[in-house]
Amino acid sequence: MRIICPLCGERGAEEFVYHGDATVRRPHPDSSAETWNAYVHLRDNPAGRHSELWYHAAGCHAWLVVERDVRTHEIFAVTLAQDVALARRPVTA
Repeated sequence: MRIICPLCGERGAEEFVYHGDATVRRPHPDSSAETWNAYVHLRDNPAGRHSELWYHAAGCHAWLVVERDVRTHEIFAVTLAQDVALARRPVTA
């Protein structure tokens, strides 16, 4: 599998470390024990298109959100995780 790093260009998957589901969002610190339990222990295992968090360990050390099909390994998009996080932020006036 080849991943196109936005900073380094196309690289082999061996340069990257998979870090899990990029759609999981940490609960508020005051959330219930049940909410925290679900966050820590319960994960979906989708077949098909999914967003994942990867770390470019042998390259620029960037965190990336990779959207790929987990059945075929086809990659649809690679975005810097920082850009994804900034896009999620609510706009304040």
